Amino acid sequence: MSGALWRHRRAYASLFRIRFLEGMQYRLAAWAGGATSILYGLIEITVLVVFYSYAQHREAGFAAGLSLRQVVSYVWIGQILFLMQLSLEPDLLERIDRGDAAVDMCRPLDFYWHWLVRTAAGRLVPVLWRGSFVLAAGLLIPGTYGLGAPASLWGLLLTVVAGVGALGLCAAYCMVVYAVRMRIEWGPGPMYMLLLLASVFSGSFLPLQLWPDVLQRFLLLQPFAGYLDIPARLYVGSLHPTQAWGPLLLQWLWIAVLVGMGRYLIGRRLASMTVQGG
Repeated sequence: MSGALWRHRRAYASLFRIRFLEGMQYRLAAWAGGATSILYGLIEITVLVVFYSYAQHREAGFAAGLSLRQVVSYVWIGQILFLMQLSLEPDLLERIDRGDAAVDMCRPLDFYWHWLVRTAAGRLVPVLWRGSFVLAAGLLIPGTYGLGAPASLWGLLLTVVAGVGALGLCAAYCMVVYAVRMRIEWGPGPMYMLLLLASVFSGSFLPLQLWPDVLQRFLLLQPFAGYLDIPARLYVGSLHPTQAWGPLLLQWLWIAVLVGMGRYLIGRRLASMTVQGG
């Protein structure tokens, strides 16, 4: 753990709590976001149900190791965790666009950890607030379209562990995106492309197990599987708890890599920043 992070752990914990409580105040936005996720989840499930029921090669899904019940539960878990990936912190983006990021350099806290903690708190809010509506809807919807029970108690516990890793991975990747945004003055396009790339390779739009066999090893090793795919696999049972330690360790390895990359890129940008004013 970074020395700066450990020395100011109480300050960062307070910062995390303040940002978290601030985000929990927006109830109407949470209801609207939850309703959108539920509707999109039902649309995606309908497409997959049709595929599993009527497609010419519908046996491909079973051959990939996902039954219809599993893939429906995967979509519900995916809709909850996808809420972490929707956006970046708007106040931090505004600081970048207006050049106010330099203000945070004057604080008695490490710039990188300050922004990382704020980002992590901001990404946790929609998962707990909006995600609770999505979870309730998945459990209440009967039949084929509802969220199934976890494959095992150990699988459920490891899903929570993987969810914590997914939060850290998402926050660390967001810091890399912030660094890219700091270096680009002509618009936020590359930033949104990076966010979309992460969403596609996380399994948000199609479970990674349903991708072509030739890509499976790459999909499991790339960092964005830790966003959503690994927790979802643990929940539905397509990844057995006894096989989970490798993917979970890989999650944290990618967190370390992205933290190092983010610190390096942001450090270089801050070192070349010019601050004007009296």
